[in-house]
Amino acid sequence: MSRESRSPAQPPETGDNLEIEPPKDRAAGFYSIRSTFAHMLRQGHTLPSAVRILAQMNQKDGFDCPGCAWPDPDDRAALTEFCENGAKAAAWETTTRRLDWKFFQRYSIDELARQSDFWLGQQGRLTIPLMLRPGSRFYEPIDYDEAFQRIAGALSALDSPNEAAFYTSGRTSNEAAFLYQLFVRAFGTNNLPDCSNMCHESSSVGLGETVGIGKGSVTLDDIHQADTIIIMGQNPGTNHPRMLTALQKAKANGARIIAVNPLPEAGLMSFSNPKKPMQILGGSTRIADLFLQVQINSDVALLKALMCLLLEAEARSPGDVLDDPFIQQHTEGFEALRAHITEQDLDALIASCGVSREQLDQAVEIILRSRKTIVCWAMGLTQHKNGVGNVREIVNFLLMRGSIGKPGAGTCPVRGHSNVQGDRTMGIHDRPSKALLDRIQEVFGFDPPRDDGFNTVEVIHAMLEGRVKVFFAMGGNFLQAAPDTEQSARALRNCEMLVHVSTKLNRGHLIHGKWSIILPCLARSEADHQAFGAQFVTVENSMGIVHSSQGRLKPAHPNLYSEPAIVAQLAQEVLGPETPVDWCWLVEDYDRIRDLIEKTIPGFESFNTRVREPGGFHLYNSNRERKFNTKSGKARFTINPAPDLTIPDGAFRMMTVRSHDQYNTTIYGEDDRYRGIHGGRRVVLMNEDDMREASIAPRSLVDLENNFGGRRRVAQRFTAVPYPIPRRCVGTYFPEANVLVPLDRFAEGSFTPTSKDVIVRISPSR
Repeated sequence: MSRESRSPAQPPETGDNLEIEPPKDRAAGFYSIRSTFAHMLRQGHTLPSAVRILAQMNQKDGFDCPGCAWPDPDDRAALTEFCENGAKAAAWETTTRRLDWKFFQRYSIDELARQSDFWLGQQGRLTIPLMLRPGSRFYEPIDYDEAFQRIAGALSALDSPNEAAFYTSGRTSNEAAFLYQLFVRAFGTNNLPDCSNMCHESSSVGLGETVGIGKGSVTLDDIHQADTIIIMGQNPGTNHPRMLTALQKAKANGARIIAVNPLPEAGLMSFSNPKKPMQILGGSTRIADLFLQVQINSDVALLKALMCLLLEAEARSPGDVLDDPFIQQHTEGFEALRAHITEQDLDALIASCGVSREQLDQAVEIILRSRKTIVCWAMGLTQHKNGVGNVREIVNFLLMRGSIGKPGAGTCPVRGHSNVQGDRTMGIHDRPSKALLDRIQEVFGFDPPRDDGFNTVEVIHAMLEGRVKVFFAMGGNFLQAAPDTEQSARALRNCEMLVHVSTKLNRGHLIHGKWSIILPCLARSEADHQAFGAQFVTVENSMGIVHSSQGRLKPAHPNLYSEPAIVAQLAQEVLGPETPVDWCWLVEDYDRIRDLIEKTIPGFESFNTRVREPGGFHLYNSNRERKFNTKSGKARFTINPAPDLTIPDGAFRMMTVRSHDQYNTTIYGEDDRYRGIHGGRRVVLMNEDDMREASIAPRSLVDLENNFGGRRRVAQRFTAVPYPIPRRCVGTYFPEANVLVPLDRFAEGSFTPTSKDVIVRISPSR
């Protein structure tokens, strides 16, 4: 497509003033402090108000960071328990700018689509419900009552409840998520796609199949106590910056850290703690003792190579490498795995992963000295066709050493959104368990639907085919998070009605159905007052701790509804007098919602009492006691073939990544300080030798093309940037490159789109 014919589903081309400098080799420090307050001031805050807001974030009596799900330490800092990117999220959410109806009189959706995602997010908080009528190019204001009536009318007109789908973002509170899934099931469908489908679904499936629970097994104390921490496919410096403090503490306690990643990210190399004066001035803690730069999607090959070397060490010194008592008592399938590993060609595995034998030997030396090993991972492992296999192979590696179910050891999938794990615990799932549905029937007196619903990939197909006609999004930016941007946009346009619950404007609001409605809501940092006074909500972090979150800031508008109130009012309007729940009564006092959660969801006994304890409480995790909820009651070793990484001549394997001025689909700025890229996001990171071979000059404009399934996908006018990335591998930012991610290529078993493994061709821009 030409510049003039660019689809409104894709961000516009920017970056004419792109500046490139060498990437950084350390994270945080003075520049993170400067960035923190620059973002707060840019959003209209004074220095005192910025300090006051940030001092409330992640405190035991404050509001939970709307960013990542990294857990809070018990001994948290009194005023500074936040990171740079958490501060950006707070600044973005608490901005003093407001969008009123005059803004939408001025700008048509076509004019808004020509703006960047960064510009859209910077315009301010949504304050009034908005509606786009059929044929109109302008949103117009309506009130909440009319919005709920129109949504209820559209849902009631469907031939089947399964013609509606209800998406959930990971920022939704436990209370809102519980009410949401209850309403959707009372309405009559399990069409509950959520952001987990696009990120850690592979972790949930892989862990569920092997150790019987789809969550990690470690606590923050385990991180501090570990002998060895292996970080795979994760960039903590940008995506989970507070993790660096935990890693620094682990290092002080003697831990060794191995980083496994295609890119040498600053946060994997070194950390200057901005809370320590000497490190602000230039000191730092080395994070990775060993950096293994793998090719994209060669993690299984790497793990198999390590296990080959561990078995060789066991043969030389029987009983000193494998944890035989643990394997015999708590696992099954080890002999089959041993035979499989023994048959592997070690040289072929080394060639596949791209790590030298010398570095592998160094890794094995570290591992052999360790009796307590943790493996952490994120989307660098899950967003592959073999994403579930990647997770199962991590479990194999840990089980061999008995590194699950003891202090300082275990599995650690690092979730990327603040309550994505809690949403799933509350029942947000397109494939709910029989136990959950039985419990809903017992508590609420109606039989919920038993058929599987649509996940993200399936719901896009269903919208394309006209089988889903109403799409309701509880937060998030579905369009920009989903794969195959143009296909996803066509799917959304094919709906009768789109509904978005949002705090800010995003590109998804500009891709409309016949009717489109935006419902603004309270932000997590804002005071939530209902009939029985000030309310708090709860969230679950990456390590299974449930705790309270209470905003205290003045709402952006006095009439804003909370998310629980939006769900309750909608449920009351849609279900009418036959509803099994008095929805509006529940929202008068959120304790009433938590009482129902306690009756329905295992592990929430005495919920209202325990969550009022400072710091909250741990949900029970059987893996920590070496209990595995599999059919046999034992953890399962599995056989996971290393993927064939052969690609056609002249092609590249592309992964999408976040910039440092970004959180998920939210763009805080157009810089990526750690990677040395400033003033633009439409870039492709390439190996210098590949660029010379392909006659691509640095800073030249190129087009990227993917042809999976016979359908041509093109991302135009990207700037080629030389970068230390393995040969035949390239990196791009999402959502700009999501247009290249095929809808029909996803992880086997989890349907997670393969955003970290896309085969592309690169040519000079036309």
